[in-house]
Amino acid sequence: MAQTLSGKTVAALATDGVEQVELIKPVQALKDAGAMVHVVSLKSGQIQGFNHLTPGDRIPVDRALSETDAAVYDALLLPGGVANPDQLRGEEEAVSFVRAFFDAGKPVAAICHAPWLLVEAGVADGRTMTGYHTIRTDLKNAGATVVDEEVVVDDGLVTSRNPDDIPAFCAKMIEEFAEGRHRGQSEAAAESPRPAAN
Repeated sequence: MAQTLSGKTVAALATDGVEQVELIKPVQALKDAGAMVHVVSLKSGQIQGFNHLTPGDRIPVDRALSETDAAVYDALLLPGGVANPDQLRGEEEAVSFVRAFFDAGKPVAAICHAPWLLVEAGVADGRTMTGYHTIRTDLKNAGATVVDEEVVVDDGLVTSRNPDDIPAFCAKMIEEFAEGRHRGQSEAAAESPRPAAN
């Protein structure tokens, strides 16, 4: 694979309960494309991956959220799993981290249940996206146009539905991350009200 992401640093935001394959495979694809990737989490050490409802591997964390900043990254990967984004969206620091990428116009890729974080960050309104079938009503209620496709690209925002979509998700993620900042990301974020603090 061409080193299209050489020189770029990507944050992969995840915590316990992450759908393991939705973190490991996209991270490997990013590294294969030349990116430096940091697994960022609520805590240092390791997080517990899952294969649907079955515990999987312990995954090393590269940076605790409290020790880093969205400004040092060029793009953001948000893997799914039910528990992972549900925990993250309850943490103001994680929600602010996600929002910062949109405010700066940086590309973001979210798969499965991860778009819940986009709802919480107040950046789903007016965007076209997809997600796991059980969260599509949440996305619609947040003002998104929701479609049932393996991968959807909307001006720097890449979304997919489930692990079966990972090959298409990774291909579009790398393409959008290589393009860099998207004005549409920051414009959409500017038009969205900031979520109220918990």
